[in-house]
This record gives sequence, structure tokens and C-alpha cells, in this order.
Amino acid sequence: MNKKKKPIIIGIAGGSGSGKTTIAHEIYKNMPEDRVLIMTQDSYYKDHPDMTKEERDRINFDHPDAFDMKLLVEQLKQLLNREAIEMPIYDFPTHLRSKETIHVKPADIIILEGILVLSDPELRDLMSIKVYVDTDDDIRLIRREVRDMKDRGYSLDYIIDQYLTTVKPMYNQFVEPSKRYADIIVPEGGENNVAIDMLSTKIRSVLNEND
Repeated sequence: MNKKKKPIIIGIAGGSGSGKTTIAHEIYKNMPEDRVLIMTQDSYYKDHPDMTKEERDRINFDHPDAFDMKLLVEQLKQLLNREAIEMPIYDFPTHLRSKETIHVKPADIIILEGILVLSDPELRDLMSIKVYVDTDDDIRLIRREVRDMKDRGYSLDYIIDQYLTTVKPMYNQFVEPSKRYADIIVPEGGENNVAIDMLSTKIRSVLNEND
């Protein structure tokens, strides 16, 4: 019996609200669900139980130092070796990591999406395909407002203050410059059906090769 080929990692980066998650899920919908795994960098925010809620609210969540990159790289390497992982769960309203985890089994295709997945050289080295989602600032801000109010329970004032003080400056400093590392740049995020079809076709060819 032939040993399965090593999984491949597809990194999808872009600003907050650019459409990274939409693209990842559109690709996932067109694939056998037991062959493709979606992971989000947001699950790997560092835990700060020693801080008060007010102190945690002031953390710059768009800076590379906000993420536990060491754990993310370590767990991706486990998945590449066909080993299951215990993926952390992050609670956004409290800015704390849950005591529970999600048991994640390896898959042939691992889609990793997050604002800074292309900014870290160690992460990039693990990727077979690097994608950057390039979406207009105004559209990203509106999408972020809707998402954070609906899904994360943030107030509009908090969202706008966070956007002006950290999100936009960090986008200019770290996120947008990572575009130069991308193999594929996708304008307009989840609305770009041509790019989604192209990525889906590439993934199917990889799955066929593994078979």
C-alpha cells in the first residue's frame, strides 16, 4: 500500500474584512469535506489571563506579536506529518483562550487564513500556495463593522476606535507589504468567482495526484 503524500498548505492573507474567510469556505464547499481542512490564524491569539479585561481590550490585535506563531507553526508541522492536533479556541468578547480545544485530524489540503499568515517567514516556508486578497479599504471597514457587532459583540465606537488606532496602521505596516510574497493576488475577495474557480481547480489537481 502506497504511503499518502504529504499534505499541502494554502495560505490566504489580506486585511480584516477583505474576504479571506469567504474564499476559504467557497473552496471548501466544492471539495470532499474529509480532504480539506480550514484553519484560521485568529484561533492562535496569545492568551493573557494575567491581565484585566480593560488591559486586554487595549492589546494591539493586528500586530504580529499578538499571535502565538510558535504554536501555530508547531501544529501545522504536526498536520504535515499526518498527526492530529488540539487546536485552541479563542473567545473574542473576553479576549481569552478557552480551556477547551478542538480535535483536528490531518487532511490532504490545509487552508490557513489570517491577516498576517504571509508576514511570517517560517509560516511561508510551510506553504505550497500563497494567496493575498486585495480589497478596498472602505469595503473592508464596513464588513468589519458588521462582523464585529454581530459575531463578536463589539460596540460601533470600539470598532471604529480600534480601526483608527491599530487596524489601519498595522495594515499599512505589516499586512499590505506581505502582498509581495503572494503567488496569487485576488481582487475583491469573495466576489471574485474566477479566482475561486482557479484555486479550486488547482486543489482538485493536487487531490488527484495524492490519489
